[in-house]
Amino acid sequence: MSALASPAQAVARLDAPGIRARFAAARAAGRRAKEAAESLGLSEGEAIAAHAGEHACPLQATPLQGSWLELLQSLQACGPLMALTRNESAVHEKTGVYAHLSATGPVGLALGEDIDLRLFFAQWHAGYAVAERAQSAGNPPAQSLQFFNAQGRAVHKIFVREATDRAAFDAVVRRFALPSAGYVFQAAPPREPVRPDGEIDAPGLREAWAAMQDTHEFFGLTRRFGVERQQSFRLVEGRFAWRAAPQAVVRLLDEAAMDRLPIMVFVGSGGCIQIHTGPVHNVQPLDTPGAQWINVLDPGFNLHLRTDRIAQVWVVEKPTADGIVTSVEAFDADGELMAMFFGARKPGQPELQAWRDLVARLPRQEQA
Repeated sequence: MSALASPAQAVARLDAPGIRARFAAARAAGRRAKEAAESLGLSEGEAIAAHAGEHACPLQATPLQGSWLELLQSLQACGPLMALTRNESAVHEKTGVYAHLSATGPVGLALGEDIDLRLFFAQWHAGYAVAERAQSAGNPPAQSLQFFNAQGRAVHKIFVREATDRAAFDAVVRRFALPSAGYVFQAAPPREPVRPDGEIDAPGLREAWAAMQDTHEFFGLTRRFGVERQQSFRLVEGRFAWRAAPQAVVRLLDEAAMDRLPIMVFVGSGGCIQIHTGPVHNVQPLDTPGAQWINVLDPGFNLHLRTDRIAQVWVVEKPTADGIVTSVEAFDADGELMAMFFGARKPGQPELQAWRDLVARLPRQEQA
């Protein structure tokens, strides 16, 4: 929670009625739920948990029970929903039907036509059905399902849309409701320090990298060599990775829109990776007090990314059985992965040459 108060400190200062009153005031002032919680020194999960039970505040929260996979599978009957996955620097929103969900152990997949997710259920600590009264009388409440990790950080959210079958959605909430679930959140543990580059078997890493046959082997490779993500890029720099300028992300989206080039946009929360595959059209910058954004505002897909938080951009090449696969990856100053971009492709197909050409045109860091 970095600069935020610890959960214990926050609870000592505010009881549940106090949290609800101040949260409602922050929401009425226009703050998003995460910002409203942080203004109270709380994680978002703690703020939502304080709204469980009987009360008259605008936001009502009903604790949910798993299995989380079964819950997500039951959503297909609801029709179109909006899936939202975010981290500190990027928000990814896709509207579609939750379909073709499966899991192997704690790792799940959603492979619907529009809702494409990688789910890491070990990070899913708590879930709530949330209903918040609309500020305009006569409008229905905003309804959502919200899932949090053990530190109260949102890992995935699901919002009712106009085309959603609300009766089916309410039936899912009733089926999985567990009002007695007293979810408790904890402070985030300290981050593990990155090992010095000199302790990494860099020649072995480069050899194993060159032998990859699938992009999904990369995670196992980093674990085997005990190397952090950006550190691995540094250690193969010049052969499999190079540094792009921070403005490369905006250039990438602008050129992909101009060329109508289908791309893949990945945003992860730690408990979920959400993917858009297809072209992007309406790419818009936005400056707000204290923040600069690049936005994709397309029907069915929105991306909001803090360009002022981009500290490093890497172009990364991974060998596969289908040839080289190229990603563009943006990181913030804390080393957190903000978003990843690929050319649209299916397994068994080579990468689009138009994507490689676009990436080759991106400004390198030394050109910034």
